[in-house]
Amino acid sequence: MTQVILENVYKSFPHRQEESSATDKKTEAGKNEGVSVLRRINLTVASGEFMVLVGPSGCGKSTLLRIIAGLETMTGGNIWVGDNLVNNLPPKERDIAMVFQNYALYPHMTVYDNIAFGLRRRTMAGEAVEANEFSQFGENLLVGITRKLPKGLRYISEKEKSVSQRVKKVAELLQIEGLLNRLPKQLSGGQRQRVALGRAIARNPQVFLMDEPLSNLDAKLRAETRAQIVKLQRQLETTTIYVTHDQTEAMTMGDRIAILNQGQLQQVAPPLELYNRPANRFVAEFIGSPPMNFIPVKFHAPQLITNGDFRMTLPEVWSSALQKYDGCTLILGIRPEHLTVGVPANKNLPVQIELVENLGNDTYFSAQLIITGIERKAILTNSLQVRIPPDRNVKIGEKIWLSITPEKMHFFDPDTELAIYPKTFPTLPLL
Repeated sequence: MTQVILENVYKSFPHRQEESSATDKKTEAGKNEGVSVLRRINLTVASGEFMVLVGPSGCGKSTLLRIIAGLETMTGGNIWVGDNLVNNLPPKERDIAMVFQNYALYPHMTVYDNIAFGLRRRTMAGEAVEANEFSQFGENLLVGITRKLPKGLRYISEKEKSVSQRVKKVAELLQIEGLLNRLPKQLSGGQRQRVALGRAIARNPQVFLMDEPLSNLDAKLRAETRAQIVKLQRQLETTTIYVTHDQTEAMTMGDRIAILNQGQLQQVAPPLELYNRPANRFVAEFIGSPPMNFIPVKFHAPQLITNGDFRMTLPEVWSSALQKYDGCTLILGIRPEHLTVGVPANKNLPVQIELVENLGNDTYFSAQLIITGIERKAILTNSLQVRIPPDRNVKIGEKIWLSITPEKMHFFDPDTELAIYPKTFPTLPLL
């Protein structure tokens, strides 16, 4: 098993000539900087760990994966794979296997040949065959002469026997033994993805890199393949870095998750820690479905928050953590599942329902928050997402009151958007 270490990885693309000219007119200091897509990425992936890189489109996660693979050059920083600094090594010498989003199978080759392709191009470690130049020439000659004969009459070299054994072992692992003689066009999307995985596994690399491998599959097949990948990774115990924009994939697959936004790491933590203790507003909103709700509130020491007629006394643990924000506006964060239908009261939030989604096991609805101010005028403000049990019926246009679970509240600094936590924040369950 091998760990991967990224030290201050930086990547920027130079401006095009017309862009540079426009930039030069605006500022002299930044004219040579170009466009930064990754900035000061420091990340350690432990041996055998399943690390997921997640973030919105354009955040730089696929670029980072390609830099690790050697398919992109980085502007600055260091990458270590095990004990080897691989900055200047070509992809083939990094001992890394990559699974692409579009499978990247050879269309004219069978499944068997697709999996065997990489093995045939190198002598597998531990399976080298000692041979002098003459015997090697003779073996190659026999292979060439008998290539067009029926299978039973062809000469098979020792290396090809080793390749065959490896391919069959991988096919058995992925349950695709019956597909080895098919072409990629004869396979379904899920089968093609397993072939792409098989090609990576066959090489027995130090590290697996996977770039959104499930994005082309339908929902049911995506869930099945997701489980297969996790099971395979735990069985092989190979260090894996997996890129996705789907936070559900990230939460269900990763030992740890690294969240990127605009080329910067926002937080690296186990899934439940990201959910229960996000580092900032972006992480809080990105993790969780539906996303967290945010409501501006005014804090009054020692423990009171208000918004119009809404008034709520916080648990005592918040008094010291929010003391310096006395008289200031904070951002209150609350997840949809931590809001419940309550009774009319100043400590509850009045809302008007706009959309209802009945899923059978849960009911989701969107509602506009109604804030009544000093002038006693009801104003529709923030849109809230709420998740309630299916046995509670609600209707579009209905006005109800929502109760907040006090222990599940989050607060964020209005300027930095960093999370604020009391010292006695509940401990998280061990993963």
